[in-house]
Amino acid sequence: MSDFQTERTKSDSTSSNQKIDRNKMSFRDALREAFIQEMNRDPDIIQLGEDLAGGANLPHLEGDESLGGSFGVTANLSKQFGRKRIIDTPISETAYVGAACGAAILGLRPIIEIQFMSFFGVCFDQIFNQIARSRYLSGGENNVPVVIRGAGGAGWGGAGQHSDIAYSHMTHIAGLKVVVPSTPYDCKGLMISAIRDDDPVFFMEHIKLYDSKGYVPEESYSIPIGKADIKREGNHVTIVATSYMVNNAIIAADSLIKDGIDVEILDPRTLSPLDESSIISSIQKTRKLVVVDEDNPRCGFATDVSALAADKCFDYLEAPIKLVTCPHVPCPFSPQLEKVYVPSPEKIIDTVKNII
Repeated sequence: MSDFQTERTKSDSTSSNQKIDRNKMSFRDALREAFIQEMNRDPDIIQLGEDLAGGANLPHLEGDESLGGSFGVTANLSKQFGRKRIIDTPISETAYVGAACGAAILGLRPIIEIQFMSFFGVCFDQIFNQIARSRYLSGGENNVPVVIRGAGGAGWGGAGQHSDIAYSHMTHIAGLKVVVPSTPYDCKGLMISAIRDDDPVFFMEHIKLYDSKGYVPEESYSIPIGKADIKREGNHVTIVATSYMVNNAIIAADSLIKDGIDVEILDPRTLSPLDESSIISSIQKTRKLVVVDEDNPRCGFATDVSALAADKCFDYLEAPIKLVTCPHVPCPFSPQLEKVYVPSPEKIIDTVKNII
């Protein structure tokens, strides 16, 4: 079991009497708070996945601790909402993702946890041919309000079958909305929007973000799907970054400002629909673009953004578009190789300096 699993939150802090520091709420707890508020609001919301409830409320087991999935995101929700709404499934992604599709068509609003995004390949037919296309193929009669969520990303020793990002694959699928938050605040607001959306939403949570902390309002709020956010304003170069790479871009920007290079960091937050106008406006201001993407370089999100810039901003660009991505190989298990594999702040710094 990884450090991320053993260090997960073991209690539902959002429902306890303990005073919560809203400025230091974790990404994990922000997700859980979104679930609690939405499940209290709408009784049709259910959750399915492996070990979401774990041993909670089973009379033949000692204690009532709820496992909450591999990373403790749904810990103790089964005690609050019962096992008919927090549903443990067999180890068969094909079965429970397919079941969620049928449940959504019949009126429920399922949230599915695919523990690691690398496992999407097991249930790809259900996502690609059923969930994403049922509304279109039914002439709009079948809404499929499913949220497909789970953990992805490298940098923690998960190797090739547990470290995929997967969002570029999902962005390619017509009929899916794709959400990739980078902060606890964005995470809660975007999850609430995803749950309320009548279209299926793929929601990618980076493993290394679960313990990150930031300000999260106590009240329920939503962030529109399809609206980017400027995480840092600047004038000399635009960095478009997603998920955990936003953190690395901010570290790079803090270093570059010491050399007089003022970086603007744009976080798309949602990849489909993509806020093209915000990206174009930023490039027109800075006239330079670096795209940082923790994905393979071929047919990925970084190449998509670079194509957009070349098409819509060609007359504004004063330097070549540069991409900082993982190499086109599976994620290595070796810590030394994995460190080289993931786009680092140092790689971002070198790339920006190269075009400046």
